[in-house]
Amino acid sequence: MVASLTSHEPATGVLLWQGEAGDVEAEVARARAAWPRWAAQPIAYRIETLRRFVNVVRRNEDALADLIARETGKPLWDAHAEVAGVMSKVDISVAAYSERTGQRRLEAALGARQSVRHKPHGVMAVLGPYNFPAHLPNGHIVPALLAGNAVVFKPSEKTPAVGEMLVKLYHEAGVPIEAMRLLLGGPDAGKALAAHPDVGGILFTGSAQTGLAINRQFAAQPSKILALEMGGNNPIVVWDTPEINAAAVLVVQSAFLSSGQRCTAASRLIVKDSIADAFIAEVKKLADRLIVDHPHADPTPYMGPVIDNPTADGLTESFLWLMSNGGKPIKHMVRPKKGLPFVSPAIIDVTAMTERPDVELFGPLLQVIRVAEFGDAIAEANNTRYGLSASLIGGTPDQYNQFWANVRAGVINWNRPTNGASSSAPFGGVGISGNHRPSAYYAADYCAYPVVSAEIEQPRASIGVGLKDIDISAMGD
Repeated sequence: MVASLTSHEPATGVLLWQGEAGDVEAEVARARAAWPRWAAQPIAYRIETLRRFVNVVRRNEDALADLIARETGKPLWDAHAEVAGVMSKVDISVAAYSERTGQRRLEAALGARQSVRHKPHGVMAVLGPYNFPAHLPNGHIVPALLAGNAVVFKPSEKTPAVGEMLVKLYHEAGVPIEAMRLLLGGPDAGKALAAHPDVGGILFTGSAQTGLAINRQFAAQPSKILALEMGGNNPIVVWDTPEINAAAVLVVQSAFLSSGQRCTAASRLIVKDSIADAFIAEVKKLADRLIVDHPHADPTPYMGPVIDNPTADGLTESFLWLMSNGGKPIKHMVRPKKGLPFVSPAIIDVTAMTERPDVELFGPLLQVIRVAEFGDAIAEANNTRYGLSASLIGGTPDQYNQFWANVRAGVINWNRPTNGASSSAPFGGVGISGNHRPSAYYAADYCAYPVVSAEIEQPRASIGVGLKDIDISAMGD
């Protein structure tokens, strides 16, 4: 019996979409059969096809943004920003493909030439998250298709409607239906897809728990390329600065944008003790003003709900646990709408806690840690197994240099928020935030592999040493 799937609007509880789970074997087989023809197309053809995709998305921008807003709960303006990221990805990926996987020819000995070219891996499995259900999988799909791979895309079971629409837009643009496949299903479908022997690569964005399980599963299979982006427990350090209000805005943006459901969201505010009281008061004052409402509300909300009630329940339980284990509440987390996954932005001082849980609290929950010395701030920033994003607000150029040199993270900013990374730069982390295969501009690196060739039109060779002399007397007349 085929399992059915449903998706409900987080902000209203209304049924948004329903459908049936897909067949892993069938989807991989169709992609595998279609891959050679797609890979054989000239790169100019694939570029032209994906540029048509941009035009198709532009024609459907309002509908796609509306669907993203309804299925994730994020405000409509935030959903439009996501669609803009989907469209900008193609030109960025074309430039990255040319720069990082372009063809090179070098002169070699005896008039030969040395060629470096790149080949696609085959069928790539893209496992997408729910927080950016179009933009983040698109960041894998576009470079994978450009390189000549076929793709089987499994969206999060929490956002199947957006995943379905995204694939339809690819098909409408002319990406072959068989080369761009949609697999709907839950975690078991994702596991089966990743484990399929005909899948040459797994491109994953999601939780550390799932990413680490994938990494363990394929530790003995080096033939499969793994690109894992697994979130963070990100620090934002605030030091001496005369711009208290601007610094507070950066902290609020880092912690509460998209309801804190960004892998680069700041979850730990590390602040100099001598300025902490005044600064935390400024952050709280601003957080108190944030409008939390449904995506299409008037006035426009800053935050919508989190993705579902279990997520909201987990966040409120985490806040209570921190409070029960030494945390001092600054701004309580509350559930303003009964039965729906809305949560208010929350702030709690955990300085006095002897042990702080090193987990990704994926929501609008900011923990405050006070420190006396800048070296202590760096030590606290590194007090995590994760290593995705970190920011220093304030401080001197020398302190920023010290921060940059010593903090373990793949994205390190100065007087900028922790989130909002550019697609024109590499994006990834260290520790359990990733496996040293950054995405965004560097996604080209894991979507094709280099092949080195020594080439000459006619065979030309000789052996100059190690041969016996020719016995002329034995050669006859």
